[in-house]
Amino acid sequence: MTKAEKGAIARCEWAGNDPLMIAYHDYEWGQPVHGDQKLFEFLVLEGAQAGLSWSTILKKREGYRRLFHNFDIEKVARMTDVDQARLLKDSAIVRNRLKVASAINNAKVTLKIRQEYGSLDHYFWSYVNHQPILNHFASSADLPDQTELSKAISKDLKKRGCNFVGPTIIYAFMQAIGMVNDHVTSCYLSPV
Repeated sequence: MTKAEKGAIARCEWAGNDPLMIAYHDYEWGQPVHGDQKLFEFLVLEGAQAGLSWSTILKKREGYRRLFHNFDIEKVARMTDVDQARLLKDSAIVRNRLKVASAINNAKVTLKIRQEYGSLDHYFWSYVNHQPILNHFASSADLPDQTELSKAISKDLKKRGCNFVGPTIIYAFMQAIGMVNDHVTSCYLSPV
């Protein structure tokens, strides 16, 4: 019998009562994500979230998909200053000049990573030997905001020229793509 079958579904407290956050918690967060386009999407969204709530970004996710060519890395890498100016006028995304420029810049860096590693997927997942790290935290208060691994990935991405990839952003990215499963032990999605 699963935790969900024992009664009311227990979730990580950060999911709250917002249906969008609950759906994200239940169907995405901590689930292993593969495929360069999807990984790039999360990299852009996590960078856009810096200083904002994840709920804000989820509400603008469709806008990001539309304006950033559904996160087609090659198309985003070819975006111009004219494209950036157009994006900054569209309230469907966070209209922050540095974050918009970062998404385009990071697409260009991603193309170089793919040349070197074969895929963005291989690049990221090789840091965890292609297996998720399964944590066993009792509460959301126990979750780290960064780790030695997120610091190492952040350092490498910055060295390659990426922006908005600090260790806290990268740890949130790792949680989002399931490189780490940080569902708390009381959550029905906990790895224990």
